[in-house]
Amino acid sequence: MNLLLLEDADFVAADRARLEGRRLKHLHEVHRAKAGDSLRVGRLGGLMGQGRLLSLEADSAELEVSFDQPPPAKLPITLLLALPRPKMLRRVLQTVAAMGVPRLVLLNSYRVEKSFWQTPFLEHAAIREQLILGLEQARDTVLPEVVIEKRFKHFVEDRLPQIATGTLGLVGHPGDHPPCPRAVAEPITLAIGPEGGWIPYEVEKLREAGLHPVQLGERILRVETAVTALLARLF
Repeated sequence: MNLLLLEDADFVAADRARLEGRRLKHLHEVHRAKAGDSLRVGRLGGLMGQGRLLSLEADSAELEVSFDQPPPAKLPITLLLALPRPKMLRRVLQTVAAMGVPRLVLLNSYRVEKSFWQTPFLEHAAIREQLILGLEQARDTVLPEVVIEKRFKHFVEDRLPQIATGTLGLVGHPGDHPPCPRAVAEPITLAIGPEGGWIPYEVEKLREAGLHPVQLGERILRVETAVTALLARLF
């Protein structure tokens, strides 16, 4: 945790916050903090700044806080991601938040197993928990928007063309395609498929919506690796 992220419920006064639970445990066990220490803090959805530990007990901690720094800018991208397997989903959500993706669409695909949509990791609280872990890692305060789309054809035909308008539309897909561009200076709509990749029908539907296939080379990458590699290359 590189940023102590505070929520509205933590505040007992305009410049005072009280912590319990996971973040308190982290202060004790990882930071090995003590009263008087200074910590980097941020207010969820707001500014970042400094906090000073006024007290640190076994069951709570109290900080004096001030905020004067904006969070880092988000990437100009909408990421479409075929729903990965549940354990990988948690890591991907953290990565997306840490790398500054402002909008994530979790999308169905022929190769997405139906059981994946039943995972409790898709519940709002579970998604939020992983996003917050990513924000804490990267020192950011603004949660990405996460949209769940279970109907591929409906989304790609009816909503994606409008999303992709005015952006560089790309589909990460192994095969004989142009290499993924580097250091793009315009907004991007990027689609990344499931393990095994998009099926040809899906690639064609994404192409019709304005997204064009690109590849990262001969190696077949795990979804979480492909997300990191494509974002790093594009920006």
